[in-house]
Amino acid sequence: MPDKLFLNRLSEKEFSSAVLDISNGGKVLIISDFHMGSGSRDDLNRNGEMLISMLEEYYFKNGWILVLNGDIEELQKYSLDYIREKWAQMYRVFNLFFKENRLYKIIGNHDEPLLAKKNSPSPYPLHTVIKIETGVVSAFVYHGHQLSNIYNRYNNLIGFGIRYIIKPLGIKNMSAARNPHKQFHIEKKAYDFSLANNCLSIIGHTHRPLFESLSRFDYIKFEIERLCQDYPLSQGEARTRIENEVTELRKELGKLRKKEKRDTLRQSLYGDELPVPCLFNSGSVLGRKGINAIEITNTDIALVYWFTEGKSKKFVTRGGYKIDGVHGKPYRRAVLNDNKLDYIHAKIKLLGNHN
Repeated sequence: MPDKLFLNRLSEKEFSSAVLDISNGGKVLIISDFHMGSGSRDDLNRNGEMLISMLEEYYFKNGWILVLNGDIEELQKYSLDYIREKWAQMYRVFNLFFKENRLYKIIGNHDEPLLAKKNSPSPYPLHTVIKIETGVVSAFVYHGHQLSNIYNRYNNLIGFGIRYIIKPLGIKNMSAARNPHKQFHIEKKAYDFSLANNCLSIIGHTHRPLFESLSRFDYIKFEIERLCQDYPLSQGEARTRIENEVTELRKELGKLRKKEKRDTLRQSLYGDELPVPCLFNSGSVLGRKGINAIEITNTDIALVYWFTEGKSKKFVTRGGYKIDGVHGKPYRRAVLNDNKLDYIHAKIKLLGNHN
């Protein structure tokens, strides 16, 4: 399906197969890109135990709604029955949410075959898009692969190649998550859709966390500027903390610049204009040192980062972020970015589409 048709039908609510109304209260976790497979050779294997623990001990026990935003199963490599056997503990946790009507599952390109499963159907209802009504601003949650013409036209062929060529040779998947140009292409289309419809888009697929239309790279630049402004007014330990934080953020910035090849990306999501905070991306659970996710209520939205104590990136523990976690276990949750929805809605209204 061409991306323009997808976005047109999305704006007409044809794909809003589920509407989640939290305007009177409710907490929603949006998380994506598990790519569950063999259970031993998966990229998820390094964070699997932490993921299961945080979902059950933190989010389920504290009354959160769980939205799985695509690519949960790696069906381009493995069968659903095989994955469910290898990741039985993960499905046990999914079932906890499902039994209390707190589980919503969205399809991505790597688990899209679930739509055609007859002999082994998904145990959970499947959606293409979920519309979250916050009472302040509407948020459309969708995986994001629909914005790529390549996936829309050739996803079955890509899946065949991955299962019968790439997997036997032990080659890692070549995806948008590893290509900055493809990341930008998809993010730009989601941004334009949100801009035209004065709403939020919350996507996955590219594995790159975005908050208020800013990548981690862009956010760090703004954060360094803020710290530099605070520095002249600080003293003693506060001044030392700022010095250490700026040092760590600059190191992180250098790594991201190299990773995303910023010198080849001469465009931004919003050109030379002020950024409109309408695009968010939950990142993925496959980080080398942690897990990213989006949390949203009827008043706030946040980008969070889960890590194992002692193994996080240094800027997280030194940066003065709010940190809590799972009691009795070494898994910690840091709020990297958060803001009020009424502020975000005001900026969208003032800076966004005026047609």
